[in-house]
Amino acid sequence: MSNTFQVDLRGIVDLLSHHLYASPRVYVRELLQNAVDAITATGSVPQGRVTITTGADALRITDNGIGLTEAQVHELLATIGRSSKRDELGFQRHEFLGQFGIGLLSCFLVADEIRVHTKRAGAAPVLWTGYSDGRYEVRPGDEREPGTTVTLLPRRGAEHLLTSTTVRELAELYGSLLPISVEVDGVRVTAGALPWEADREAYCRQVFGFTPFDVIELNVPEAGLTGAAFVLPTAVNPAARGGHRVYLKRMLLAENVESLLPEWAFFARCVIDSTELRPTASREALYEDGLLTDTRDAIADQLRGWLVRLAATDPHRLARFLGVHHLGVKALALHDDEMLRLVEQWWPMETNMGRLTLAEFRERQGVIRYATTVDEYHQLSAVAAAQDVGLINAGYVYEADIIERLATVDDAVRVERLEPSDLATRFTGLDTETELRLRPFLSAAQRRLDRLGCEVVIRAFDPVTVPALYLVSRAAAFHDEFKESRATADDLWGGVLDALAQVSPAERPQLVLNHRNPLVRRVVALADPELAGLAVESLYGQALMLGHHPLRPADAALLNTSFLGLLNRAVTAEEQK
Repeated sequence: MSNTFQVDLRGIVDLLSHHLYASPRVYVRELLQNAVDAITATGSVPQGRVTITTGADALRITDNGIGLTEAQVHELLATIGRSSKRDELGFQRHEFLGQFGIGLLSCFLVADEIRVHTKRAGAAPVLWTGYSDGRYEVRPGDEREPGTTVTLLPRRGAEHLLTSTTVRELAELYGSLLPISVEVDGVRVTAGALPWEADREAYCRQVFGFTPFDVIELNVPEAGLTGAAFVLPTAVNPAARGGHRVYLKRMLLAENVESLLPEWAFFARCVIDSTELRPTASREALYEDGLLTDTRDAIADQLRGWLVRLAATDPHRLARFLGVHHLGVKALALHDDEMLRLVEQWWPMETNMGRLTLAEFRERQGVIRYATTVDEYHQLSAVAAAQDVGLINAGYVYEADIIERLATVDDAVRVERLEPSDLATRFTGLDTETELRLRPFLSAAQRRLDRLGCEVVIRAFDPVTVPALYLVSRAAAFHDEFKESRATADDLWGGVLDALAQVSPAERPQLVLNHRNPLVRRVVALADPELAGLAVESLYGQALMLGHHPLRPADAALLNTSFLGLLNRAVTAEEQK
């Protein structure tokens, strides 16, 4: 047995009129839209005319459109979801702005009673009165010319939204570009021309509040779309989705549409007019369909083309742009080969040889060596430079991914992530005699640092000014993370971690003392084992801090005790003089 839904009309009207729309101000847009569609149906748009009059008791909007018959009034105005903008097969006709047959309900945001006085040529005039509780009445209307007049009786508390000043502002906001005449209390609010085509920079300053870095013309024929993209002159937060001004058939859809551009194009604000894109039911956003996806891709291609042209014709201007909006371009480079090449050629990265592009770095070094974090770069940059090893700081957003992707699209590009332990292989070893002489010192130093899981070695390397270097391989860093997890794990998971976290002595962090450094030479020559131990601990602490390594509680305690120990020895020596 089949049944029909029981519908509470008052609840439906309340739902659609009070919860579908973001603001009651949209009622002017919906009234204008219905009027424009009625005029479009006559086939005489250039002669179209809409007049709005305001008063203390009511607002009236009159059009010289096609009007409705009594049968159409019953069918269209009393059936929620039915639209006159459909053909006999139910498909929307793209000439019309409205598509859902519910726009009139937005008037219940500001009125408890709506009167529609309409006449179609050759038919009797009709007066339809709708109430916010879901009731409506239909009766014969006064004789008049074909067209429609909608009268709103303001609800208590909404009177300010129906004043002459407010209605004129809203009519100008939503309908100033319409190809028909719109007047509010005798003042014409339509200009007809697209303002961004006359003086784009002035339009951008007026609407978006900034002078654009550049203006990119937008044209997507399959969407009937024209417009402009304004490039922001200052950096913005990539996570903040910028809003775009969107018109559909010259009626303003919304001022802050977010779905028009791909996420990487956060450096641009757009204004567009389209004849084919579809609005959502509330007509405050664009409907996500295949056409919008294709349109978004087409606009992305045009923005990308602008960047490529800029690189070819004005490199200095491109450098200025990248200095402001490099995050967007680098995000695009992760997916687009053309942008990847642009970043390789034009974006200067931080290296231990100064700021260089990837192309310049590769020309000098042959191999692109990089550190994946800023701290790792600071630990290694000076020492790597002294060994004539070029190093890129790829610790900033997207840069390590860009370097790695470059190697996947070009077989000629060699890429290496520099391991801290790799540098140790470039250091000069000591001769056999020196090693034998320093063996007692190394044994004593190792005993002082064993509890910290650190291995002590002596090598000769540049720069001479660096007394000690703390090197941690990725395996050793991974082991430290395991130890921290083990400290907080229960017995079951602790046993699993114990089995997984075994690390060989070769993978332990290393404190590499520089035998070329004068201070280190004096420390290894100390006859006092206790003073030598304090000195090694101090060198360990200094290497941690200079390398921007995180300090564990044990490291902090050692820094404190070694500093106080050295201070005590210095004061004692002074007192004994």
